[in-house]
Formats: sequence, C-alpha cells, structure tokens
Amino acid sequence: MSDAKPSTHPLVPATYTEQRIEIAGQKLRLQDYGTAGKPAMLCLHGGAANAHWYDFVAQGFTADYHVRALDFRGHGDSDWDACDPPDYTYRRHAADVHELTQKLDLRDFVLIAHSMGGMVSSIYAATYPGRLKALVIVDSNLTMTPERIANYRVVGNREGRHYASQEEFVAAYKVRPGGSTARPEVLRHIALHSGRVFDDGLWRHKVDRKVYADRELVDSYPLWDQIRIPALLMRAALNKRMTPEAIAQVQSRAPQVQVTVVPDSDHHITLDNPAGFIQAARRFLDPLA
Repeated sequence: MSDAKPSTHPLVPATYTEQRIEIAGQKLRLQDYGTAGKPAMLCLHGGAANAHWYDFVAQGFTADYHVRALDFRGHGDSDWDACDPPDYTYRRHAADVHELTQKLDLRDFVLIAHSMGGMVSSIYAATYPGRLKALVIVDSNLTMTPERIANYRVVGNREGRHYASQEEFVAAYKVRPGGSTARPEVLRHIALHSGRVFDDGLWRHKVDRKVYADRELVDSYPLWDQIRIPALLMRAALNKRMTPEAIAQVQSRAPQVQVTVVPDSDHHITLDNPAGFIQAARRFLDPLA
C-alpha cells in the first residue's frame, strides 16, 4: 500500500509533444512526454476526460519509460465519430489501442488506464495478447450495472452546458464524479485543456456527449480468464467503485493481480495525489523492469 501524501510543493505539468495518428478513419491525438529509446508506456484516460489527466504524473516515469497518453475518439482533441450512430463502444476503443500499438510498434509495453480506460484496457489485454508486458488499472469499474448504464444514457441524450468564454468555462469546471482532493492549480490546468470554442462561438467540453449514450453493460470478470500478464488494481482510498467483492472476483480468475490503495485521493488519483500515484505504480513496475 502506498503511503505518499499529496505534495505541498508547486505541481508543474510535464512538457510534451503531440501528434495525430489515423486509426480506423479517425485522427487520434497522442501526447508524447518522452523519453525516446526507453521501454514504452501508454496511458489511457477515463470517460469525458483526456490525455492531460497524466500531465502531473508523467515526469515520474520518463527517466525509465517512453511515456505517451492517448485521447480516445470522441474525447479531447481527437476526432469525433461522424457515423450515425457513432461507435464509442469499449471494444471499438480497444481496437483503436490495438491499431495504435501496431503503428507505433509498441512491444513489451506498460499500459496504464484510468476509469473507463480500465475496462478498455481489460478488453485490449484479453483480446490482443502478445504485446503487453504489464497492466495498471486505476480506480475503474470492474463491472457495470444496468442502473449505471441507464444514467450514462440519460446524460448522453441531454444537451450539455455552454459558456460565453473560456473564463466562464474554467470558472464553472468540475471533474466528475465530485469529491476530488486535487489542488486548485491542478484543476485549473485540467479545465484549460478540457474545453474549446465551437462553431457557434460558445465554449463547451471537448467530448462528444454521445460517448455516454453508447456505454455497454459489460463486466470484466470473464476477461481476466485470458489475462496472464502482471497486473495491478490501484484503488482510491476515498472512492468505493473498486469493491472488495469485485477485486476478489478478478483475483480468483487471475491470481497474479496485485492491489494497492492510494491515500488522500478520490477517483481522479493522478490529479488528487500525483506523488502517491507515482509511488504506487513504481512499486509494482520497478521489479518488472
């Protein structure tokens, strides 16, 4: 269990370059934090989020890894799926990750995935074996309930809020779910990278709300019958979505899975306690190097 506390020192986001890679007809945006030539690490964000969720933790790994973070289709600055209906299923995202790893020739790489990205990464690991070395799933639902899916679909079919300026957007911005312990400067940084001006001159979130309407009733348990690589379930101390019962189900199918708890953090661990996230992940990864 990690015991790192949130730092009292200024938190500085990592520098990065970016590129757009065409995957299945969509141009997906990839942040590259460096360091080229090191073993690869790919980071996946949660629903309605984007690659910037890793800006405050990437520097904890770049000495030993080539760290990249992806904007899923329909999120951040990646393309929105223009098909009717759009395909934002977990399996479509997993297939995007698979094609991305092929185009980048990622081998023996580490996959870190938060929230919705955790389900995507489970599907990826079970469906496309052979390239992945280790998996870290961060405060993710390990199974979905009909009630949760119904709530997502309500959100996905409801128009989102809009704002007259970036300043208004940033002032109103909140991460969801609430309860974050992140420092104000961290949340402001995320807010600045989470909205854009649309064709009507108004500011909105950089996410296609149809991603909510396409959520599926999936549980990851059967997938773990196929996952044999080292894996870590990282749970937020202040959030209950990774229940002991769900963790036990996973470990009964994949005994190699380890569990850690990051203190002083709610669901958004990389924002709430970056030092704790880095320490917990490295404690798992360093022996595998």
